[in-house]
Amino acid sequence: MARAPKISFAPLKPQLTGTAVVLTGEDIATGAVTKKALADAGTLLARAAKAENFKGKLGKMFALVAPSGLKAERLIVVGLGKLKDLKPGEWIKLGGKAMSKVPVSASNVTVLLELPEGKLAASAAADFALGMRLRAYKFDRYKTKKKDDDTTNSEKNGAPANIAIAVDDPAAARKEWASREAIGEGVVLARDLVNEPPNVLYPVEFARRASVLKKLGVGIDVLDRKAMQKLGMNALLGVGQGSSHESRLVVMRWNGGKKGTPPVAIVGKGVCFDTGGISIKPAGSMEDMKGDMAGAACVVGLMHALAARKAKVNAVGVIGVVENMPDGNAQRPGDIVKSMSGQTIEIINTDAEGRLVLGDALWYTKKRFKPSFMVNLATLTGAILVALGQEYAGMFSNSDKLSERLTLAGQDTGERVWRMPLGPEYDKLIDSKFADMKNTGGRYGGSITAAQFLKRFVGDTPWAHLDVAGTAMASPASDINTGWAAGWGVRLLNHWINTHHED
Repeated sequence: MARAPKISFAPLKPQLTGTAVVLTGEDIATGAVTKKALADAGTLLARAAKAENFKGKLGKMFALVAPSGLKAERLIVVGLGKLKDLKPGEWIKLGGKAMSKVPVSASNVTVLLELPEGKLAASAAADFALGMRLRAYKFDRYKTKKKDDDTTNSEKNGAPANIAIAVDDPAAARKEWASREAIGEGVVLARDLVNEPPNVLYPVEFARRASVLKKLGVGIDVLDRKAMQKLGMNALLGVGQGSSHESRLVVMRWNGGKKGTPPVAIVGKGVCFDTGGISIKPAGSMEDMKGDMAGAACVVGLMHALAARKAKVNAVGVIGVVENMPDGNAQRPGDIVKSMSGQTIEIINTDAEGRLVLGDALWYTKKRFKPSFMVNLATLTGAILVALGQEYAGMFSNSDKLSERLTLAGQDTGERVWRMPLGPEYDKLIDSKFADMKNTGGRYGGSITAAQFLKRFVGDTPWAHLDVAGTAMASPASDINTGWAAGWGVRLLNHWINTHHED
């Protein structure tokens, strides 16, 4: 995993050292401890706030270097706005914003996490810390020369050695932070996997990294080509048959709930690199196709988070891990394959490969584990970017209840989903003249016909498909992420599971 700062919690004291962070409400109102800590710099702070036109509005910030009257090397002031309007989901963003002003050269950060009035909830303190942790992420393991200038985390991701957060109730904050830290580790793991180059993270290596979760008590099964052939997973295997790297199916089991309770199942598309196969992609931006395994990366990160925080749930994560390459043995347009379900598929376009991987993986998961709910994630279609851009993931589901719960979880975490239609009219578009179905449905409604394809492999199990092509790789910058991969979906699904499926 990427280097992480050490985060600790301490009682509120009027001490500001190193790089210091304080909170203010509207009109620069502060709590009693913060006011005392800033006493010797009060005039300077007021003058600087006036010069910056800073009035304490939510998310607004300014910084002072070597402020006179304080021991701190730098003072970062973060606005909270009107406290009555401050929503729980804002605290993770505020933590990320604060970290964006921390210099890379800073070795220690002290945070006075005090409200102008009243006590700050321990959960809010833990969310603020998580925001700082996620914003501090960087992926630079392949850089041999690293700059040591005094840029901030808004320009260059970096992590100070120690972050000490002073709060009203340190013990309660530490308890809340234990689960947030596990979630943060899961997000970072997913980011690392997506950011890795494809010559490093090929299917067997991906399976090896997922298998490390054994250390947290996760049961691991790795199915190789022979095992999948025996099960009849010809749709999945067909995608990878043109690569020199063998395909794998990785099954991760966390049994933290009551014995015998059906698990929730999360299934991920893991195409470690997607050339498009014989239906080869254009050269422009093909390097981004190293991220075509972001759905599988989310599943691994989620399983890490559940195990690390000892979630009281039975959960199964399944990832189909392949590489789509064009060689003399590669799958061709016009080929017909028989899936594990027994349904036959005519290959129209070898670049519509993710649904083939997921079809077998979903059927396997349904048959073996009989889950209560099943969610899959995949960077499946460019069409979803045309429909929704990069702000929402497309959600397709056969269950109103599941859709509503995922929508609410997305609103709470900021990893938002938008429900898209399914219907028999769209389903007809993937009927084939020569097989039970074909793997594309034409130009229009491409993300919908892809979802209709997957629906044929889930039966009556309550299911949702999340098309994360716009959110999980080449991710838009946010308050808690400035890198290429966001680790999208880990926090969303963890929140859904925690809210609805834990004992």
